[in-house]
Amino acid sequence: MGAKIFLVALFLSALLIPLASSTNDGFVRIGLKKMKFDQNDRLAARLESKEGDLLRPSIRKYNFRGKLGDSEDTDIVALKNYMDAQYFGEIGVGTPPQKFTVIFDTGSSNLWVPSSKCYFSVPCFFHAKYKSSLSSTYKKNGESAAIQYGSGAISGFFSEDNVKVGDLVVTDQEFIEATREPSVTFLVAKFDGILGLGFQEISVGNAVPVWYVDDALFPLFLSHRPNSCSTPVLFQMLLNAYNMVKQGLIKEPVFSFWLNRNTEEEQGGEIVFGGVDPNHFKGEITYVPVTRKGYWQFDMGDVLIDGKATGYCKSGCSAIADSGTSLLAGPTTVITMINQAIGASGVASQQCKAVIQQYGQIIMDLLLEEAHPKKVCSQVGVCTFDGTHGVSMGIESVVIEKAGRSAGPHDGMCSACEMAVIWMENQLRQNQTQDRILDYVNELCERLPSPMGESAVDCGKLSSMPIVSFTIGGKVFDLSPNEYILKVGEGDKAQCISGFIGLDIPPPRGPLWILGDIFMGQYHTVFDYGKLRVGFAEAA
Repeated sequence: MGAKIFLVALFLSALLIPLASSTNDGFVRIGLKKMKFDQNDRLAARLESKEGDLLRPSIRKYNFRGKLGDSEDTDIVALKNYMDAQYFGEIGVGTPPQKFTVIFDTGSSNLWVPSSKCYFSVPCFFHAKYKSSLSSTYKKNGESAAIQYGSGAISGFFSEDNVKVGDLVVTDQEFIEATREPSVTFLVAKFDGILGLGFQEISVGNAVPVWYVDDALFPLFLSHRPNSCSTPVLFQMLLNAYNMVKQGLIKEPVFSFWLNRNTEEEQGGEIVFGGVDPNHFKGEITYVPVTRKGYWQFDMGDVLIDGKATGYCKSGCSAIADSGTSLLAGPTTVITMINQAIGASGVASQQCKAVIQQYGQIIMDLLLEEAHPKKVCSQVGVCTFDGTHGVSMGIESVVIEKAGRSAGPHDGMCSACEMAVIWMENQLRQNQTQDRILDYVNELCERLPSPMGESAVDCGKLSSMPIVSFTIGGKVFDLSPNEYILKVGEGDKAQCISGFIGLDIPPPRGPLWILGDIFMGQYHTVFDYGKLRVGFAEAA
């Protein structure tokens, strides 16, 4: 299943949002619409997940039984699931502009909207469709395109036309006309398409993203060297950006997200192109460099539960700031520890308990003898060691997986063992007794996230739940229970869901965290193309 396999259907809660506009402060602003979590459509979301089990074997690797493929080029876009996204805005495509509601997604890089040539996919009949015949600036491309998301695939073909974002008009922009949207997600979704704000490195078809100003090429243009531009499309985009700078509409190649988490207010938030609005945050902005272009990826330090380090990211983890999801996704090992601390009930794993029953004391003894933690599971015989981390001994399961069947039990045994090592290490650092450690690890087995990624908590116990903190750029960013728990419904029928889901991506790409709207709502997030950095500050 996908990294965002926790699916929640949504309905529109605010329509009276100001249209995108440029202002005399040098910014272009995009008003965002805010959705609420809706209990009624969660069944459709569950059906989508079951459909995914059958149709997406490559995504099925993503769960407790195994880990995402070991390829360094793991396509995280394929894990995305937009059923849980809350914030949308409006753009125009063509001349005159045809309006579409899109997710502004920093976790992908393509723009796509439904096509009038989408005849056989039911979701297309429920959304605005692009009609090339109505646009005087349309240019035919015709190259086929397909994007696989965790929540379903879309396919179609590339076209070129003007795209209006606020008062910025990007000419000859490549985008995908979607002619096939087979997913339940796109049927019940309240958005028409997706506008990617990631880097070109992850763009399908190598299409230039709508808002893409290469930090190397932009200064070349400003110094009157337009021939240095690599493509006519990029040149035109630089020209647009240059004109906006010249006119005082945009100051710099930066955009920032302010997500309004106040449920009593209708305004969903705002994307500001051209800089940072000081009214959107408090205090200082903490910046960290982009470590790998593609996603807005950066290095992150340890995760703390109630002020105590989990130790999992003591040597560092990677993280992505992703506006395309509401959730916080991270290594299942840590998510399980968080679930235990907040009292979330998941699905008990028999494999996890079997590992503890059979190997728990041996693992403990090896750690007390100061064995290399990453080699412990190979020493007990459930993993092999590839020089960096444990690898399942179920080699046959890879062949089985390619044949379309499930991976073997060895995958889960190896994963369970590796988690047990980390859990025991954490408790040994706290000088817990061996009996207490084994009891604790068995309890964690009960707290493993369910296959749906959904873990329920008691709404009446939020006040007793711990602060969960993330270390970024040497600064600790806290999230309170009211901030990381999602409330579905109202009154006595309300349900509270943990905002944390498991995501297991192995080195060298992982361990990886995805910081979605739960985090970005509390911390105003700045995406700086010019200086290749991401910034966070307390949201105002």
